[in-house]
Amino acid sequence: MTARLAERAWTELEPRRPVVLLPLGSCEQHGPHLPLDTDAAVATAVAERALALLRGEVDAVLAPTQNYGASGEHEGFPGTVSIGHTALHLLVVELGRSMLRWAERLVVVNGHGGNLRSLVGAVRRLRYEGRDVTWWACSGGESHGHAGRTETSLMHALRPDSVRSARMESGPLGSDDRVLERLMSVGVRAVSLNGVIGSPDGANAAEGGELLAEMSAGLAEAVRAWHVDGTGRLANASRVGVP
Repeated sequence: MTARLAERAWTELEPRRPVVLLPLGSCEQHGPHLPLDTDAAVATAVAERALALLRGEVDAVLAPTQNYGASGEHEGFPGTVSIGHTALHLLVVELGRSMLRWAERLVVVNGHGGNLRSLVGAVRRLRYEGRDVTWWACSGGESHGHAGRTETSLMHALRPDSVRSARMESGPLGSDDRVLERLMSVGVRAVSLNGVIGSPDGANAAEGGELLAEMSAGLAEAVRAWHVDGTGRLANASRVGVP
């Protein structure tokens, strides 16, 4: 029987109190070589694979992916669609309130770092209201990169036809604090004309597959342990108590 919420009938959910995994992504530029739905595609794939690992242990369902997020820093590029932090905060709050009328718990599986400001606040609000909601971040590989080796490897593994290999270009290094400060204050276009932070050089499907497996196993482990930290984040069992 499918674990996708959208494919179920209400009568198949009535006797249950499942955990809901809600992938949260974005519709934003990812350089000249990756598709606009990269973040959403990764969050969805990680949630799907985690569900497969939890089958038989945890009653869980996969909610439809939320493809729009807070991506204002990327609005200098055509194709980017951002709903902003205020709207995203309210969206997560209302989704959480509604889902938890029939579900036991909700995990927002986040694929876009720019969503965190509003996501953390929304989860804290829901938890203050007594709802068992948490968030989990898809992270791994290079830090502060965008359309670099990590994301390019992930898309090579997920949808190789979506990677425009002939168009791959490098951008400024995400490890440069000056780049990050300017990016957040004036947007990505001001620091990278092609929208890339870091370099996609060396990206490959094998590396992407390993990252997907690592993130999916981490999410499944976190759901089993269900330890929520002060920010509302669902922590991996191996990280509980680690600062």
